[in-house]
Amino acid sequence: MGPFGAVRGLPRLDRTQVMGVVNVTPDSFSDGGRWFDPDAAIGHGLALLAEGADVIDVGGESTRPGAERPDTAEELRRVLPVVRALAATGAVVSVDTMRAEVAAEAVAAGARLVNDVSGGLAEVEMLATVADLGVAYVCMHWRGHADVMQDRTVYADVVTDVLRELQDRIERARSAGVQPDQLVVDAGFGFAKTGEHNWELLRRLEELEVLGVPQLVGVSRKRFLGSLLAGPDGRPRAPDERDDATTALTTLLAWRGVWGVRVHSVRASRDAVAVVQQLQDRPSG
Repeated sequence: MGPFGAVRGLPRLDRTQVMGVVNVTPDSFSDGGRWFDPDAAIGHGLALLAEGADVIDVGGESTRPGAERPDTAEELRRVLPVVRALAATGAVVSVDTMRAEVAAEAVAAGARLVNDVSGGLAEVEMLATVADLGVAYVCMHWRGHADVMQDRTVYADVVTDVLRELQDRIERARSAGVQPDQLVVDAGFGFAKTGEHNWELLRRLEELEVLGVPQLVGVSRKRFLGSLLAGPDGRPRAPDERDDATTALTTLLAWRGVWGVRVHSVRASRDAVAVVQQLQDRPSG
């Protein structure tokens, strides 16, 4: 994979970027609302920056299977103070939202990237809004909101189908005025996909390179890792006990030249990226 692409408004690095997750939600699968209070969320974001996060991704809506959506006013109440405070430190802040209004308000508060898990499908206004804002945009593969997405896991071939559907979203984004250097794609691990779909996408991730767009990979603490690591009783390992497996994937993804990884435990992934850099920095001659 690679080389690492330039994305508008973000630092260009010669390694995989590490995006740290700040969930300002009461019902996140990964941390159960630990950072729901704005001050706690800001503190957590600062801690992730201290661990070496390149980007902080602030989200006010849980997208775990079955989650209920907050209304727009509540989502804004959750994310804006956190985005504003973290951006004020000079941090590169992303807003994780499917709503055009939230995207616009967050960018006004200092966000430099819009991470839309719906790829512009949840709100028709999103693509034109991102074009007007002129900021980086993560376009993810998506087939429906959290309450229905696991009913939509049928693929002829998951990699081929995801590739085709992402290509359609990219074309629609560009038709709406989104420029090539604004775009990042995400295959949507865990969104309308079974565990085996996720593994197949990881095995064949290089096939998505034909899109010609940098890739963000978000597999941190996902359910398919919990299933892989299930105990003798068959129970999946708890989300906060999946970080070692997440770091293993970060190492492999960094070796393969993926543009970015979205993770909950930043230091371990930054360490993994540093190891890969050292191994790949072969002396000449």
